[in-house]
Amino acid sequence: MPRELTGRHVLIVTLGAFGTIIAVNLFMAFKAVGTFPGLEVKNSYVASQSFDRDRDAQAALNWTVTPEYDGRELVLAIRDGQGLPAPVQGLEVTVGRPTHVRDDQRPEFTYSGGLFRAPLVLEPGTWNIHLAATAPDGTVFRQRIDHYHGNRVN
Repeated sequence: MPRELTGRHVLIVTLGAFGTIIAVNLFMAFKAVGTFPGLEVKNSYVASQSFDRDRDAQAALNWTVTPEYDGRELVLAIRDGQGLPAPVQGLEVTVGRPTHVRDDQRPEFTYSGGLFRAPLVLEPGTWNIHLAATAPDGTVFRQRIDHYHGNRVN
């Protein structure tokens, strides 16, 4: 003989279903915030105050950056408007995943023959190269370069 479906049974099933949904949502939210805080700058208002001035100064440098990665070494060619090696006084680079900071690396570059070289091991996938190069006049050239390493499935 089948059991009767009572209000208590419906309440338990409903609470169980919504409890599961809420638990999964909380888990996903904590994982999302824990792996990528979503911050590009600490204070966006302060950064916005000099954005136009910094962008114009950087554009006046007319520098271009070309990265190359062979699986062992990251090579950056930083060129001026005439295609000559740019006069970089200081270089800071962070290579990391676009979705989290766990795999961020700060390679140490050496300069030779107009190229910046650093040993680097990257797992296959999408990486961001965050670059800050300082010109002789103190202008900071910032660029984020999207880089893909590994095999792509077509």
